[in-house]
Amino acid sequence: MCNTMENLKSKLKESGLKITPQRRAIINILLDNENRHLSSEEIYDLVRENCPEIGLATVYRTMQLLDEIGVISKLNLDDGCIRYEINLNKSETHNHHHLICKKCGKIIEVEDDLMDNVENEIQSAYKFKILDHDVKFYGLCQDCNKDISSK
Repeated sequence: MCNTMENLKSKLKESGLKITPQRRAIINILLDNENRHLSSEEIYDLVRENCPEIGLATVYRTMQLLDEIGVISKLNLDDGCIRYEINLNKSETHNHHHLICKKCGKIIEVEDDLMDNVENEIQSAYKFKILDHDVKFYGLCQDCNKDISSK
């Protein structure tokens, strides 16, 4: 996490931006909750625990800024809000895939890019250069599936 914070600080400095106490607090929340895919409102609620003077507008502006400099990714998981995750290598890698439980809402990341063969076939067949993709699978997580199977 410390190395990630240093990378984030470097990216901010490269973009001519300072790491203000509010930005640091927001980044810390993102790092501490790396696998939770938080919305701006959830980030706001968490950051206010240690930084009660922060405003929701500051969180929105910071998230927009972090997205513009390429250190976070926006995720639309079809639940009505934009969620975020840290992504320091945005230009170098594809998005990973997400498994979304329709019962409890749990989001599981699939780190492996399993779409290479499909991309190659699409590029060849349609003469279309794919730059990235976004794949979401909907179903039941292991816990929810277990609940249904045991009934």
